[in-house]
Amino acid sequence: MSRLWIAVAMILMAGPAIAEEFQVTSPVVKNKGEVGMEQVFNGFGCTGGNVSPELIWRNAPKETKSFAVTVYDPDAPTGSGWWHWLMFNIPPSVTKLPANAGKPGSGLAPAGAIQSVTDYGQPGYGGPCPPVGNKPHRYIFTVYALKVDQLPLKETASGAMVGFYLNANALAKATMTATYGR
Repeated sequence: MSRLWIAVAMILMAGPAIAEEFQVTSPVVKNKGEVGMEQVFNGFGCTGGNVSPELIWRNAPKETKSFAVTVYDPDAPTGSGWWHWLMFNIPPSVTKLPANAGKPGSGLAPAGAIQSVTDYGQPGYGGPCPPVGNKPHRYIFTVYALKVDQLPLKETASGAMVGFYLNANALAKATMTATYGR
């Protein structure tokens, strides 16, 4: 009996296993940092490189069947924010996007992934470009782990429509927020 009590005590002392949190990071855009000029939009009065940053994610739920990536500015003076990037139908084996994967036709996006129209009116990454004199805007980079293989959307889908499907099918979200102002 004493061995049984020792075994039970050891199990209770060990406690439950804690799963690591789903996370997204970037070597060039730091959480709570500032977006660099390489990622800033080139147009609308901005003169950045408009290069989507490298993104790396880890600890997604085991049930993940696909991923999606978005960049959203909740501070845009539109009443509804501003979608800067929407990429979905990323295969579950992918855990990173290289720099400039947000440029359609570059060949850097994962096979089968779709980049839909941003609020700039075109598909692909469109970097920060807040109005001059506004306080720095927040740019929320989100990776969604999804319970479906594909979203039934095309590259003409709006940010609101993509957001609806993402939230309806999300197993987990990993986010980081950076700022930019001019």
